[in-house]
Amino acid sequence: MKASPVDEEGVDARVRRRLRELRTERGLTLQQVADRAGIDLSTMSRLESGKRRLALDHIPHLAAALGVSTDELLAAGVTQDPRVRGKPRKYDELTMWPLTHRMHPGALQAYKIVVSARRTRPPDPLPVHEGHDWLYVLHGRLRLVLGEDDFIIEPGEAAEFSTWTPHWFGAVDGPVELIGLFGPHGEKLHLHK
Repeated sequence: MKASPVDEEGVDARVRRRLRELRTERGLTLQQVADRAGIDLSTMSRLESGKRRLALDHIPHLAAALGVSTDELLAAGVTQDPRVRGKPRKYDELTMWPLTHRMHPGALQAYKIVVSARRTRPPDPLPVHEGHDWLYVLHGRLRLVLGEDDFIIEPGEAAEFSTWTPHWFGAVDGPVELIGLFGPHGEKLHLHK
């Protein structure tokens, strides 16, 4: 019987791979994990990249820093179902389907959005919040109000803007289908106001 790639990988390589996977899933920087583990940043970087050999006394500190057990850090890892199966959410004439998993707080979330043809009037005042939004129009014509400026975004065009600028988007002459990337503050505004 042939050994699986995981069996051939070796503990050191497996822990480095799991360390990187878990850190990325949680949206943590090398500095954050290093601080939590009580390891200096250069050591942390060399451990993850394989330029420094992993010592047994690093393992419990790294596991704790990532919020997992030592067994979970040493495990081969489980392949997750890559499909995103979130249910659509409706709010304020928007229907939003999640396109990303909610793996870590603070990360950008992607949505497919349908803007109802009834969403034509911006609120007064326009909302402002921390963050950055990115929109890509697939179908229809999108009206984007940014402060004093008023834009029409056509299919195949994208818009990117700081959400510190008063902003709103709606339909021009029928429903609009778009892809949107929102940080946590933008997501909260568009889904829960």
